[in-house]
Amino acid sequence: MYRLIGIVLFFFLGILFQPVVFAQTSYTVSGYVKEAKSGEVMVGTALFLENTEYGIYTNDYGFFSLSAPQGEYVLIIENLGYKTQKIPVSLTKDVSLNVKMETEDLTEGEVLITDQRRDENVKSTEMGKVEMNIETVKKLPVLLGEVDIMKTIQLLPGVQAAEGTTGLYVRGGGPDQNLILLDEAPVYNPGHLLGFFSVFNGDAVKDFTLYKGNMPAQYGGRLASVVDVSMRDGNNQSFHGKGGVGLIASRFTLEGPIAKDKASFIISGRRTYADALAQPFVKSTSPFKGSGYYFYDLTAKANYIISNKDRILISGYLGRDIFSFNSKETGFKFSTPWGNTTATVRWNHLFNDKLFMNTTLIFSDYDFKSNIEFRSFKFRLSSHVRDYNAKWNFDYYPNTRHRIKFGANAIHHTFDPNGLYIQIDTLEINRTDRFRKYNMEYAVYVQDEFDITDKLRVNAGLRLSAFQHIGPYKKPIYNIDGEAKDTVTYNSFQNVIAYAGFEPRISVRYAINTQSSIKASFNENSQYVHMVSVNGSFPSDFWVPSSETIRPQRGEQYSIGYFQNLNKNMYEISVELFYRKMRNQVEYNENYTFDIRSDYEREFVYGLGQSYGMELFLQKTKGRLTGWLGYTLARTFRVFNDSTRPFGILNGGDPFPYTYDRRHNVSFVATYEMEKIQIGGLKIYPRPVTLSGVFVYGTGNAFTPPTSYAGLLSLVQFYTVFGDRNSARMQDYHRADISMTLHGKTNKKFRSNWVISVYNAYNRFNPYFYYFPQDLSPSGVLETKAMKVVVFPVIPSITWDFEF
Repeated sequence: MYRLIGIVLFFFLGILFQPVVFAQTSYTVSGYVKEAKSGEVMVGTALFLENTEYGIYTNDYGFFSLSAPQGEYVLIIENLGYKTQKIPVSLTKDVSLNVKMETEDLTEGEVLITDQRRDENVKSTEMGKVEMNIETVKKLPVLLGEVDIMKTIQLLPGVQAAEGTTGLYVRGGGPDQNLILLDEAPVYNPGHLLGFFSVFNGDAVKDFTLYKGNMPAQYGGRLASVVDVSMRDGNNQSFHGKGGVGLIASRFTLEGPIAKDKASFIISGRRTYADALAQPFVKSTSPFKGSGYYFYDLTAKANYIISNKDRILISGYLGRDIFSFNSKETGFKFSTPWGNTTATVRWNHLFNDKLFMNTTLIFSDYDFKSNIEFRSFKFRLSSHVRDYNAKWNFDYYPNTRHRIKFGANAIHHTFDPNGLYIQIDTLEINRTDRFRKYNMEYAVYVQDEFDITDKLRVNAGLRLSAFQHIGPYKKPIYNIDGEAKDTVTYNSFQNVIAYAGFEPRISVRYAINTQSSIKASFNENSQYVHMVSVNGSFPSDFWVPSSETIRPQRGEQYSIGYFQNLNKNMYEISVELFYRKMRNQVEYNENYTFDIRSDYEREFVYGLGQSYGMELFLQKTKGRLTGWLGYTLARTFRVFNDSTRPFGILNGGDPFPYTYDRRHNVSFVATYEMEKIQIGGLKIYPRPVTLSGVFVYGTGNAFTPPTSYAGLLSLVQFYTVFGDRNSARMQDYHRADISMTLHGKTNKKFRSNWVISVYNAYNRFNPYFYYFPQDLSPSGVLETKAMKVVVFPVIPSITWDFEF
């Protein structure tokens, strides 16, 4: 299989670099497409020469390059939601052209979902891809008034979610198998409030793209998906501000030009204030005075256009969650701070009208701590990940038939899982770096999308990856009893172990006609970092790298689908079938209990995962009523049957459902634009109103049930005997959310909206988890029953948004 795929790939990639011979002289029109009002670059804008087959899309930085034989043409520029432009171009020489797009004048009450380019879902080779503008996200009902990208992604087919949280389980993958990026910087923990809100402030975000499997070759390091979030660049024409005041948090954003048409900035902050509001009502004599919880985040970006060939962009994110508990009576203190920090510096450079480069330097840091203080005793458990990353990405446009991407990246990882600090009086034990590991991760890639015929298009790519565990490191040597008796020392950057990955990517599109197509794809991925967890033991959730003991995860995915647009692209329909196989899945063994003294690597077991299913997606993109219907029919299971390792077998070696295996998953999303609210001749509200609704349904999550109890009746001591792993199901999950946005008076200087939303409108008691209390009846019979824990009943909220 590998040899066949390699031959096919290298055949396609080999023809890319053959000299291109035109029957006549060709010239190139190239430049940037920007939004006229803000000056921000426009990604994915379609440009094509009228009455020809020559066309292209702008790249991630708004750049385009389009070549055609010498002649006179009309260049058409289109982007959904903007006025189409027609510009005469004379290709008697190379032409440089920068385009500014004006927003489209919609008929009254009409709305557009500006999530993707016209016909892209039919014409491109991409599968399992969803692009969405932040304005679409802001129209949907939200939990407690907080706009949330991650919860919107959970409404798409192929994506499973846990109740209320921002975790993603994509096509059978786990939460650590998603590469989540903010301006190219990896975000290791995308959630605030233990995952109930995402770290992305909607006012600072431009858009996001989700790849559910067939990810382009420039992405790697994860098996399941990519969530690529792009921040806004900031308005380089005039100063603006926006913000919002909600029930639990407020936010404020300021943006504007540093130098008009040349440089701009944007800075956005958000903070919860439930703790600040509650504290005045807590008596100074209360034993809980000073306890509380809050989170905050700060997002900033600046960019400078040096010339038409060079541009610098700098962006950063800082977010923290802080939970604290203080007991005045006992002197007991507990705090848990955690959060992400990222920084990105990018340099765009145009070598010529056919070769575009982006160089990126990235810093990413995730830190978690759990602190306990009681009199003279101090205890801290920590987990920490830090990355330094350098990337080089190139876009090369040799001719209209090819768009080639190639590049490389290198990452230096530092992992500190399960750090430990203890102080008792003057005795101090500091082992925060006891499991510290240093790693290097490398990758090179090349990819091309090209047309073989007018109907057949191929996207072929190859990614080669490598991963090293390097020094400094002291490797423990264990005896047959599992006791560490000696160590082997490695110096800085000395190789401990190395792995490599061969990751082919290929997808094919066959156009049935201008409105429908069939696509098929295959891709392989390697994952060298892992997050492991024990249910109900939050400090045990941490990131670890591949090592001599922990092997890299490998994954393969096959997909085939049918795509069609109807009624002038007003409706989009797609059906996709997928099969995914995953190797070296990591879990704790069944006998594991959390122990701060143990070497976590010796507690892991490794197995296989499989997932397959069908995804149906129907979307309406234009008119007063817009939205989508998504349905997923899927199965996901795991097998752990490694008899070579102690306790390496789970569930007796038999397959078992993954925790978030859901046979059926349905999401219905609708938004309706009204000119006003009027009953008969009575105007209830004279200005525009946006109504939105969401309904979701999913098969209940799997869990492992208790089947019996054993112990000594005379001592009233019992322990639980569990059944097969994940052999029971929670109640099916379903809820409806609704929202109404009342648009206020608008003038050139100020506008505001009131957003009223209701989460779980009909108060469905969906289970968050079950527990099973035991009680001995007077007759001596041990009784137990399942108790359901519900986190989110019906929750109304109101938010005031403003902009100036």
